[in-house]
Order: sequence, then C-alpha cells, then structure tokens
Amino acid sequence: MKLTPTQYLGSLLLPLMFLSTPASAQEQVKIGLVAALSGDSALSGESIARGMTVAIDEINAKGGVLGGKKLVLVRRDDESNPAKGQLAARELIEKEKVAVVFGGIDTPVSMSLINVMSELKTPYMGVWAAGTGITNNNKNPNYMFRVSAVDERVDAGMLKYAQDKFKSKRPGSMLVNNPWGDSNMKGLEKAAAALNITLAGQEKYNVNDIDTTAQLTRLKNAGADSIILVGNTGVAAQVMKSMERMNWNVPVVSHWGISGGRFDELAGPRYKDVVFVQTYSFFGKQSPVGDKVIAELKKRYPEIKGVNDIVAPVGTANAYDATMLTALAINKAGSTNGEKIREAYYELPEYKGLIKTYKKPFSAESQDALTDRDYIWVHFVGNAAVPVN
Repeated sequence: MKLTPTQYLGSLLLPLMFLSTPASAQEQVKIGLVAALSGDSALSGESIARGMTVAIDEINAKGGVLGGKKLVLVRRDDESNPAKGQLAARELIEKEKVAVVFGGIDTPVSMSLINVMSELKTPYMGVWAAGTGITNNNKNPNYMFRVSAVDERVDAGMLKYAQDKFKSKRPGSMLVNNPWGDSNMKGLEKAAAALNITLAGQEKYNVNDIDTTAQLTRLKNAGADSIILVGNTGVAAQVMKSMERMNWNVPVVSHWGISGGRFDELAGPRYKDVVFVQTYSFFGKQSPVGDKVIAELKKRYPEIKGVNDIVAPVGTANAYDATMLTALAINKAGSTNGEKIREAYYELPEYKGLIKTYKKPFSAESQDALTDRDYIWVHFVGNAAVPVN
C-alpha cells in the first residue's frame, strides 16, 4: 500500500513519540498534595503547597533525587470533602503515578484515605490534620506518616495550659461534630483523667452552624471557667461570635484549626484573645534553616515582605520538613516503589530541619515525627500568629 506524504511523515514520527515520552517521565519523580485549596481553609492548602515548593526547589537545586531526577509537585483540591479527597488521591496515584501523597488540614479527609493508601501501597505524609487515628490506625503495614501535631498530645497541652495560665478548674470543650471532634473528645477525656481535671462538659457543634449559644449556655450553666475550642476557621469563628453575643468572657484555648486562614476576619473582635497551639513560629531569632526558608518565601512570593505576611505558617513549616524527609526516604529506598519508601522512612539519616533535628523520626511503633515537646503557644496580633510571652 502506498502511503501519502502525511502518512509517511507520521510513520517516521510515531516511534520517536514513544521513545521521548518515557524518557521525559523518567527524569522526574512526582509527589502529590490532596488539601483544601478552596473555601474557608484555602489558605491552609496554599501554605502547605508553599512549604513543599520551597523544599522541592532546594532539593532540585542540589541535584534532585535518585541520581538527578527532579521532584515535581502535583496538587488536587479536596474541598474539605472526604469523598473528593479519596478520588483525588486515587487519581494522583493511579494516573499521575505520584510516589507519596501529602495531606492537608482536615482530619475527616485524612481518615478517609487510610484504606486507600493501604490498598494502593502508597505512603501518605500528613502535614496538618491532627486526628490521633490517622497514624494510630491498627494497619499492618501502616502507610500513614505525619509531621504534625497529634490530638492526644495537644488535648493534654490545652488542658494544662488552661490550668496553669488561667487557673481553670472546670474547662468546657466546644468540638466540631466530625471525626476530628470525636478524636479530641476522647483525647480530652483521657487527658482530664490523667491531670485530675474535672470537665464542665463537652459540647458538639456542626460545620454549618451559625449560632452555638445553646451549647455555650449549657457549659456556662455547668460552671465552665474556660473553653477548649476545636474546629477549623469558619466554624470556630461562629463559636467566638456566639460568646461575644452572650458577653461571656472566659479564656479560650484552641487547637490549631483556627490558623488555617481568615480567623481574624471571621471571628469578630475577640479573635485576638484566643491562645492556640502551633509547631513552629517564624517570629524571633531563627536557625540558619529558618533564615533560609524565610528568604526563599520572600523571593518566590512577592506579597511576603516579612514574617507577618507568612499566613498559616504551621502548614509551611510542617510541609517543608516533611518534604525534605520524604526526599531522603526516596533516596534511601532507591526507588519510587511505595512499599520500599514506606520501609525507608524507618531508616532515615539524621536531618537538621526547620522545626527540629530529626533523629529516627519514624518507627513501626510511632509514625509521628513530632512530640509534645515540639509545640508552642501563640495568639493573633493582626493576622499573624505570634508566640505568647
């Protein structure tokens, strides 16, 4: 059969196309991010992406991973929805062929990925969601790792802070009505028993509630002399507005969900009175790693003129360290195979990171790299999370 000129040219180009695509793919290693990139918590997802991007640029400038391959970040928006998070993770693994999936602010989304990651034998790296059950999930092998806070440890810290700093004897808790709230309810009960603290009560509120006066009134009538607050920005802001309407001014100690962005805009004037937990602050004297990260953030993102402009800093800090540890694990594994990377996380060399120096941060017994000794307490000054004196 005689070929037309176009057909003849196509027959010459087709083998070249098949040759070039794998070569291009072999020059990079993808890691994925499933996080809230829209909605009230969008700034949390953006802060995570920024921390990962700064780390990836640094890694690639030093030669990448696996002998010269470039790390590439692929993002997906989970819209704080577990079902969408599952679909996004599957797409990243099955279509984009990412080596590791990073997660965002929402515990319900992260909890929904436990079975997905186990099924697809791909490591998950949490850099914000603090639900205890994310890593303590009874899976063997366990593919869920984390560089972030853990609810059980934060719960004990919040109660102790309220007791020590505010002389609180009967704290009451306001917990978002989802798996994250459930995780903290159990953690607070356990911590209260250990600290010999009597809880005035534990109240739940829904993510779409615009008024929580009824729950707060029950706690007030039960003698609550402080509030332990657990919720992300939008819903936690409604609690603060309800307290303002009630003119109830007891101290509020919060988990870190409120640092996901816009709490200063949404919560009303009392937003600045809330004390909350973080794993890192860019304020004050920094280590050489801290100075380097701040300089790179300013260089890459023109809106960042100083540390005041680093929004949701905990996401950036956790993600930076987690990306560095993940690159070390990929190199240690010598492969993008998920099972090999999972095992490599247990054998990491010492790494001097942003938050701390990591020495064997992961083990089969604990897949959380941070401990309660790595937590600090902050409050809002403007929109910046500044350490409490």
